[in-house]
Order: sequence, then structure tokens, then C-alpha cells
Amino acid sequence: MQRLFSTFAEGWPGFGLLLQRVLTSSILIYFGSIHLLDITGWACLPHVIGAVAGGLLLFGLCTPLAGITIAIIELWIFFASPGNPLIAIVLAALGATAAMIGPGVWSIDGQLFGRKHIGSS
Repeated sequence: MQRLFSTFAEGWPGFGLLLQRVLTSSILIYFGSIHLLDITGWACLPHVIGAVAGGLLLFGLCTPLAGITIAIIELWIFFASPGNPLIAIVLAALGATAAMIGPGVWSIDGQLFGRKHIGSS
């Protein structure tokens, strides 16, 4: 993971990444639960996969994989579903940017793979 990202953003940039992860995940989990309760059969599958990837993104676990999965799933929803495609486009872009930028320091990935500081006391 450390090879993918040269730095794990701290301070305000890290807070911005946390805010982006929370917002994106909340929307994905909301739509996943709505579609799971309303739609039966295979039609709810992309939304459920998106909700699971959103859960990973929320905690910053496997962030690049979760972001890429979100982008692919939302493009699938964009091309397969009639209606207003705006939310799918926005979520695909947010998933792609999360995969490109990284999780930030306030994430499980940041705690596991972030820069280790060796301090002397």
C-alpha cells in the first residue's frame, strides 16, 4: 500500500479525504439498503456490491480496490438503469478519485501502511 501512495495526507488534506470517504460511503450504503429492500432478484446486485465497497471505503480499508470497485459499479448502474444518471456519475468520479488519491492518515490503511516515525525519547 505504501508503494501506491508516496504520502498519507495529514491535517486539513487528511480531513478532506476523510470527509470525502464518509460522504461517498454514506450515499452508497443508503442506496444499497434502499435497493436491497425494494428490489428483488439480481437487479439489486450492483447496489449491494456498491454498498459493500462503500463500507470498505468508510473505514479506509483496501481503499484503492474499494474506489475502483465503486467506479466500475457506478458506471454499470449508469449504463444499465434508466432515469437520472447524475448520482451514478458523481459516485463513479468520487470512487475513482478515492482510488487515485488514497485513504489519508485517518484510515485503517493509513494506520497499517502509513509512514512509520521512529522517535527517540
